[in-house]
Amino acid sequence: MIILCLFQAVSLNIFCLNGGVAGNIAYTMALLGHPCLLMASVGNDAETYINQLQNVGVDVSGIKFFEDEFTSSFFVSTDQQNRQIASFFIGAMGRASEIHFHEQDYQQVKLAIISPNAPDAMDMYVDECQEFNIPYVYDPSQQIPRSTCNTLRHGIDGAYMLIANDYELELIKDKTRLSLDTLKGMVKVLIVTRGKEGSTIYTEGERFHVPIVPVERIADPTGVGDAYRAGLLAGHGQGLGWQEAGQVGSIAAAYVLEQVGTQKHNCTKAEFAQRYFQHFERTPRLETFFEV
Repeated sequence: MIILCLFQAVSLNIFCLNGGVAGNIAYTMALLGHPCLLMASVGNDAETYINQLQNVGVDVSGIKFFEDEFTSSFFVSTDQQNRQIASFFIGAMGRASEIHFHEQDYQQVKLAIISPNAPDAMDMYVDECQEFNIPYVYDPSQQIPRSTCNTLRHGIDGAYMLIANDYELELIKDKTRLSLDTLKGMVKVLIVTRGKEGSTIYTEGERFHVPIVPVERIADPTGVGDAYRAGLLAGHGQGLGWQEAGQVGSIAAAYVLEQVGTQKHNCTKAEFAQRYFQHFERTPRLETFFEV
């Protein structure tokens, strides 16, 4: 079981779409048949969205509704070079610290993902994961500029995995005054996504390069990193090696890049497998993962 910490997003300034980092991750993991529990604070306008997540297989029992709040909204404008300007309404995300791990069946949690959320909630989740000995992925992402040196160091120190894009990694290094080698030594796995250059996975002295895969069209980059995380963590959670898990992440990212909206892609596990085997090696372990 994986717990994800959520805020909802309204993607783009033209379209009103379901989103949010954890919701996006949970959606793609559900398409891949990997169980996950969504732990989230949402407002009085989120019922339809949460029902849609539940219908694709996401466990939404960790979500708390706040009837006096609207769900958080993220507005992003994207130009033809995929550069983005964003603004944010915090809404119910500001109440995220009112949800706790001890309210869930945390002893069954194999891995928690602490994704961008209200800063006080993220700090609290780090403390709770460390208190309850829950391995966690630290994914501060958009909240890095609002985080202090001590907050980032505390989140990284004790994390199972740190994941960031190349720009975010430089921000982390600058704020914490920690080198790449030091960061690699603080976590079991460090993952750096690099846009069109693919991604790099550092773990236990090894380095894996994961390439991107061709896409039919580039429609919208929003949510691509979330899909990569979903594919990688689903693969890792079901026993794939890091190279293979990263490649599952690359396929998932391609599906999202081809759509306007972070949860508009839809495919069966067999269709996902077919696309994977068009670009990467077919092995018995992957056939078992894809159930083909």
